Amino acid sequence: MTHPSPTLESLAADLAAGRTTARALTEACLGRIEDPAGEGSRAFTAVDREAALAAADGQDALRRAGAAPSRFAGIPVSVKDLFDIAGQVTRAGSTVLADRPPAPADAPAVARLRGAGFVVVGRTNMTEFAYSGLGLNPHYGTPRSPWRREVGHVPGGSSSGAAVSVADGMAFAALGTDTGGSCRIPAAFCGITGFKPTASRVPTARAVPLSTTLDSFGPIARTVACCAAVDAVLAGLTPDPLVPAPLAGLRFAVPQDVVLDDMDPGVASAFARVLGRLSEAGARIAEIAVPEFAAVAGLNARGGLAAAESFAWHRPHLARNRAAYDPRVAVRIGRGEALSAADYIDLLTLRGGLVAGAAARLDGYDAILFPTVPVAPPSIAPLEADDDLYGRTNLLALRNSTLINVIDGCALSLPMHRPGEAPAGLTLAGLAGRDRTLLAVASSVEAALG
Repeated sequence: MTHPSPTLESLAADLAAGRTTARALTEACLGRIEDPAGEGSRAFTAVDREAALAAADGQDALRRAGAAPSRFAGIPVSVKDLFDIAGQVTRAGSTVLADRPPAPADAPAVARLRGAGFVVVGRTNMTEFAYSGLGLNPHYGTPRSPWRREVGHVPGGSSSGAAVSVADGMAFAALGTDTGGSCRIPAAFCGITGFKPTASRVPTARAVPLSTTLDSFGPIARTVACCAAVDAVLAGLTPDPLVPAPLAGLRFAVPQDVVLDDMDPGVASAFARVLGRLSEAGARIAEIAVPEFAAVAGLNARGGLAAAESFAWHRPHLARNRAAYDPRVAVRIGRGEALSAADYIDLLTLRGGLVAGAAARLDGYDAILFPTVPVAPPSIAPLEADDDLYGRTNLLALRNSTLINVIDGCALSLPMHRPGEAPAGLTLAGLAGRDRTLLAVASSVEAALG
């Protein structure tokens, strides 16, 4: 199923010129969500049609009055089922929280989107409690990647429905979360763009946590500029247009530890093609050792910070209703039970050393480059049937992206495959706080890749 893929800027221009309305855009997105031949029933866990149309009508009225809150007012977006939306139950892709009361207020991230006039069309499906990079969900179904949809390939997780909602034109941007790649992996597997900001950039209140240390909230959208606009709104900043950074003279680092291991031939050739294109454009590419990346596997050997911190949050729910959990998720959360307070403090100390070491090593580079995921999106059916295969594949999907969460960086995944090839994502990553610089560099790389 193909849909037009306008950018947020082109939609803003159409709205400003009166070529479209918020109502028309929202009706079109709702129509795609409700199409029985599409992925809407799996990509969304809840859609409030009437509220979305009422919000769209409100934005149209504000625009007519010359009072639109931003140039993006009236553009439909989706919100991952991890976030509180006032009056709705936040289920986090699970059935465990179904008896929770409706949220009394929006999460700050949602409130900022609404404050800019974005229209929320619905809540998107996800890996239960955000604890996987593949996107399978036994409760609400698994939305399929756009690639070879008739076969059925994973969408990436945990923000699975978020990415599919954008790829299929059911929303023009999506609010996701990223603890170890959950914005970037689905973007890579669905052929679109996803951004993980520095963790402290966007408030994390009123959202179900996975790891309070590693969680960050970011956008999934069509282009780097789209992600940059939504990121600015989420960070409470003015969404000024990006000024691309000229590629000539930029310094890119390609780590030789971990990230290039076990690549599919298709991913390897796409990555080599990217490096060639950037070199031709005058960028300087250095192959460097990053031993901090090699140390991350040890940090996560017993479940790491995500297991320790998720178990602390889930302990009462597991005690009350463990049988309702996806068993694959419950096992991963349960690893945190074996970690003592001293183990947890050791993890924080070790992570602090990796953050400092990586910052010193990578400081002189404009971006770090590597494949977002070393393999093409795997088929869904074999993963549903085999726990061991699922575990190995999940670790491989998460492996590269989680490195940036551990070193407290920011990162963006953009498509690097050619039409007709299996989707593959290119990661550009930077150190903490360099979000806007990274987005400007990514905008230039995006243009160079065509």
